[in-house]
Amino acid sequence: MNLQSQVINYSSGTTNHVGHLAWDGDLEGPRPGIVVIHEWWGLTDYIRGRANQLAEQGYCALAIDMYGDGHTAATPDEAGAAMNAVLGDMAAGTGRLRAGLDTLLEQSRVDAGRTAAIGYCFGGAMALHMARIGMPLGAAVSFHGALGSFHEPGPGEVKARVLVCHGGGDAMVSMDDVAAFRNEMDAANADYEVIVHPGAMHGFSSREADENGRKFGLPVGYDADADRDSWSAMIRLFGEVF
Repeated sequence: MNLQSQVINYSSGTTNHVGHLAWDGDLEGPRPGIVVIHEWWGLTDYIRGRANQLAEQGYCALAIDMYGDGHTAATPDEAGAAMNAVLGDMAAGTGRLRAGLDTLLEQSRVDAGRTAAIGYCFGGAMALHMARIGMPLGAAVSFHGALGSFHEPGPGEVKARVLVCHGGGDAMVSMDDVAAFRNEMDAANADYEVIVHPGAMHGFSSREADENGRKFGLPVGYDADADRDSWSAMIRLFGEVF
């Protein structure tokens, strides 16, 4: 395995975005491409690391920048402001998601017929949004993401297979939210799966969650079992889809 990565600059409207592309240089020919969408903190080393992990699995992964200019937040207030700026204008937010996907598809190493999107927290909501509006994805995966909808899909509109990995102890996204999501996907005749990881808190996949919880008083925490099992569920889904 020969892990390679590079900074990718791309644009959406007048906004410059700074992404992270990762691939295995030992592989030849096109391979499935994965869009990776960050938490509310922005495109951090944690998310770059997830893109690198996907490259190690044989995919070409692009960690996209939803905030522009590679902006990252140092505090929850900064993160909330950056996230809400995107959520408050989802027409522009959708444009940023499309720009990220288009940039991935432009890569010669990517098989444009085999793509997926994954995301964490805020990014999980964005990956689900891509699926809800029918972007050309084979799969969309949310890790401890918000489940509320910016677009209620009609029957057949969700083309991707959808996987939601949710923490049973998540104090920020409730089981009522999970039930509403299930109802929405059922009404859309979507092919989806929800895995509830017992006791896992919001942010369960990030080793930084414990420290962030202590530092900022947030109800988040790392869970090694949920981290491992959710990643395995994603890899299994990709194996079926691709």
